Amino acid sequence: MLALGERCLVMGILNVTPDSFAEPASKIDPADAVEAALRMEAAGADIIDVGGESTRPGAEPVPVEEELSRVLPVVSTLAKRVRVPISIDTYKAAVARAAVNAGAAIVNDVSGLLYEPDLAESAAATGAALVLMHTRGRSKSMYAEAVYDDVIQDVGRELRARMDSAVERGVAAERIILDPGIGFAKRPAHSYGVLARLAELAAALDRPLLVGPSRKSFLREATGDRPAPERDWGTAAAVAASVLAGAHIVRVHAVAEMTQVVRVAEEIRKSTVDG
Repeated sequence: MLALGERCLVMGILNVTPDSFAEPASKIDPADAVEAALRMEAAGADIIDVGGESTRPGAEPVPVEEELSRVLPVVSTLAKRVRVPISIDTYKAAVARAAVNAGAAIVNDVSGLLYEPDLAESAAATGAALVLMHTRGRSKSMYAEAVYDDVIQDVGRELRARMDSAVERGVAAERIILDPGIGFAKRPAHSYGVLARLAELAAALDRPLLVGPSRKSFLREATGDRPAPERDWGTAAAVAASVLAGAHIVRVHAVAEMTQVVRVAEEIRKSTVDG
């Protein structure tokens, strides 16, 4: 299991897709993807998160066979070449099971078991850690679901229900990591609200939190309408806020830059605690 709690870990995003919202070029070629992952590890990534289906708003689902063809060659090769854990970013039970068998140690489910509840059994059977992210609806309809009475209370309650479902299906509670789902079924004000009250959410859930603000569209509310690859300064602010609020993992594209942000924010956080 990951050593969570000693410091915030950096999860590097490796999109093995032709249609990533956040990167100008795809890494669909397995050899290119592997080299990109090795660069991430060298730059300070603690985890490599491999994904074969875009989850941007409006994205079309990818058939299981196609997703497997994208991710398995990368996961199996990385399992032999990197020292850090590999995560598989999928909501499909069959993909999760195959990727863990190929060497992944973490299953990162953006649906929080809403799309394929059987994914919990796959994680339980393999012993993989399981990330459950908060969302509502599918990619094409999630913003219609972005209605909250109190975003922290609502997200916390729904994440707790997702965790309870995973435990009922055999996943050990200590192997579950929760993600508030920045940008998913949330308007910009909701995403900023989650970041502002992240410590409150962490206390309510009492589980490690993964936060993924990297290059997401909510940043445009503050930085203007710039393309995703130009949102790293805004991402840096969100990452620093996440670390200071107690995030255990931050999921990012620009690993080298955000590793520096995390390390400085960690020093500030520790000084606040120690002082």
